[in-house]
Amino acid sequence: MHQRSNKPSIAVVGSLNMDMVVRALRRPAKGETLLGTGFGLFIGGKGNNQAIAAARSGGQVTMIGRVGTDSFGDALRGTLAREGIDARYVRRDPGHGTGVALIVVDAEGDNSIIVVPQANRALTVDDVDEAADAIAVCDVLLLQLEIPLEIAARAAFVARQAGRTVILNPAPAQPVPRDLLAAVDILVPNEGEIAALTGHKPDGVPAALEAARSLRVTYADLKTVIVTLGEHGALVISPEGETHVPAYRVKAVDTTAAGDAFCGALAVALGRGEPLLEAVRYGNAAGALSVTVAGAEPSLPRAEAIESLRAMGHL
Repeated sequence: MHQRSNKPSIAVVGSLNMDMVVRALRRPAKGETLLGTGFGLFIGGKGNNQAIAAARSGGQVTMIGRVGTDSFGDALRGTLAREGIDARYVRRDPGHGTGVALIVVDAEGDNSIIVVPQANRALTVDDVDEAADAIAVCDVLLLQLEIPLEIAARAAFVARQAGRTVILNPAPAQPVPRDLLAAVDILVPNEGEIAALTGHKPDGVPAALEAARSLRVTYADLKTVIVTLGEHGALVISPEGETHVPAYRVKAVDTTAAGDAFCGALAVALGRGEPLLEAVRYGNAAGALSVTVAGAEPSLPRAEAIESLRAMGHL
């Protein structure tokens, strides 16, 4: 039986975007024009996705970020309200438009993404400090890197000083400053992101394991690394040992936001006191469900569906 509280408190400092999704049989080559097969506008942004994922997974969520004063900003704040997420720290920025992402999804469900941060890049240390009380009382702080690195570092510092658990999803892939990693309890990269951190692209589970080990050696304060491997599940490297947690088998339609579903669900499971490996299984189930639905926000699953898939085991 898992140890639970009713609603673990999750604070998310991160990006809010409007996703413009184009579907095509394949991605175009350089200089090529293709006819697409579909188009949609979806609520997105890694921070926003993870906040919604955490709320649907069973968390009480506070979102800290920025949007523009445009219609995209209206839509994003409206969605947060409908999901029951505290958006008092989501500022309206009159000088920058809301962030956007341009996403191409091919017939196999794989995607390529260009993100234009806009208001997300205008997030300030003052914004974080104004939300410091909310960060200091959360069970888990969830961070990504579609906001300035110094802002993520400030949020991590506030949470660490208060003894909160800090999870960093280092996406999009880029080098991460030592001071930020030093304030992180759990790092959740995928294979591309761990390559950006170590300089070596892992090829398969053994190589990903070596890369994760090297990170924990290089950054002594980093307690746990969870490498997400898509259809191959996740690798967990922690003081308790090294474990490969298999994925759940599903038919992929669109992999957009799968990592965000994983991170949001992981944060909730840890926030309510589940053991690390059970929390990763909960995250794996959320990630698996998310790839069966097109779009970012529409694909983020709810707690009942996640629990049902986790209970089925790795079929």
